[in-house]
Amino acid sequence: MSPFLPTDPLGLDELLTDEDRAVRDTVRGWAADRVLPHIAEWYENGELPGIRELARELGSIGALGMSLTGYGCAGASAVQYGLACLELEAADSGVRSLVSVQGSLAMYAIWKYGSEEQKQRWLPGMAAGELIGCFGLTEPDVGSDPAAMRTYAKRDGTDWVLTGRKMWITNGSVAAVAVVWAQTDEGIRGFAVPTDSAGFSAPEIKHKWSLRASVTSELVMDDVRLPADAVLPGVTGLKGPLGCLSHARYGIIWGSMGAARASFESALDYARTREQFGKPIGGFQLTQAKLADMALELHKGILLAHHLGRRMDAGTLRPEQISFGKLNNVREAIEICRTARTVLGANGISLEYPVMRHATNLESVLTYEGTVEMHQLVLGKALTGLDAFR
Repeated sequence: MSPFLPTDPLGLDELLTDEDRAVRDTVRGWAADRVLPHIAEWYENGELPGIRELARELGSIGALGMSLTGYGCAGASAVQYGLACLELEAADSGVRSLVSVQGSLAMYAIWKYGSEEQKQRWLPGMAAGELIGCFGLTEPDVGSDPAAMRTYAKRDGTDWVLTGRKMWITNGSVAAVAVVWAQTDEGIRGFAVPTDSAGFSAPEIKHKWSLRASVTSELVMDDVRLPADAVLPGVTGLKGPLGCLSHARYGIIWGSMGAARASFESALDYARTREQFGKPIGGFQLTQAKLADMALELHKGILLAHHLGRRMDAGTLRPEQISFGKLNNVREAIEICRTARTVLGANGISLEYPVMRHATNLESVLTYEGTVEMHQLVLGKALTGLDAFR
């Protein structure tokens, strides 16, 4: 009988193939070398320095658009992509967001809905990390109701003229291409917008208390003139951006468990060594109850992510099931972080430990790619057959 491992109490590692483990270990090693030694300083300073160099390194290990095929993409399985997200977010949510937006939103949109010319133009450079992409859907006054977006593209001869604003856009001010969704006379369309286009700007958003080690921007399109071939020809309507969001939400199901794991392991290590009343606090019943509860939710969440990943690889994963995973895992990850903070006491608020950083990051993760309320309503509709959105 194999031993009980505090780091893998359910033996979930046995579910992975050798290739799965190799992907996981590669990403974990990169994050340990390139992110963990610096992340507290980056977070405190509210910056992600050297983001272009980091993107190239991530491209070199196959982490960008890794579940896509062709055009320099790794063609990895959904489970392998999920494992990569978990390891990246165990370092920091901001780094995982860089990878998610690049691969699951910007690259996926072009790969899924773009023309062959658009794919050839953008995807190889994005897969290599030479080009960074962003995804413009959310607007200043329109969050959970993307059908009400105000950004508009109108035809002018053979060109398109794009006007509007997008908000809370990861990678925006460092991107070479922005996938922007806009209303048109034909319905909602997506556009691959070179960010050096006249009338396009991406001022960075400052004064954040979450995802501080991440580039977050506003996108401003002031009569941006685009050629006819800038529009993504493969989709019209909300199913385009929503399809991309489903792909990104899947990565969050895994990624949130990375933040939870880092916080749990920090609390476990602390409980074994921090003495109070003459013995390590891990020897007290209340602390052990906290650790047991955190371990339960963490590894149930990883098991759920693995199950959904296998379904995605089999082509049977439904959007409602993605909502199930995103709602559960992010919510439980925040609770794990909060509980871990109580184990660390006052030290839990220090950047010497990762717990408070992960907790504040997860407040953003809880909201983006669909708020708690939206995923509850998705599941409510699926359970009852009744639509409460309207």
